[in-house]
Amino acid sequence: VQLQASGGGEVQPGGSLTLSCVVFGFTLDDYAVGWFRQAPGKDREFVAGFSRSGGITNYADSVKGRFTISRENAENTVYLQMKNLKPEDTAVYYCVAGLFGGSPPTGANYWGQGTLVTVSS
Repeated sequence: VQLQASGGGEVQPGGSLTLSCVVFGFTLDDYAVGWFRQAPGKDREFVAGFSRSGGITNYADSVKGRFTISRENAENTVYLQMKNLKPEDTAVYYCVAGLFGGSPPTGANYWGQGTLVTVSS
């Protein structure tokens, strides 16, 4: 199981970025997939995720209305579209699979390497 995230970068407040995550060794129907993030000096926190079937999405309250998670099963790819970014969204974003812990999830079994998003003027 491998997850490869990309798309991070630096953006000004109010800007947008889209993260991508390609998964290897499994299909998106095998695990509940999603995104966590870790800001400097803080614990990792859940951002957004799909149920295992992909029929249900879940978002952290802090990103609702601004972030959208989507997937392309044929390409084994998960996306995180981020709009109206704020400085407090600055973090390393991790693509994950095998979400657990309820709603919101508290962890995941598999983690990608992370991609840095910096929101700064």
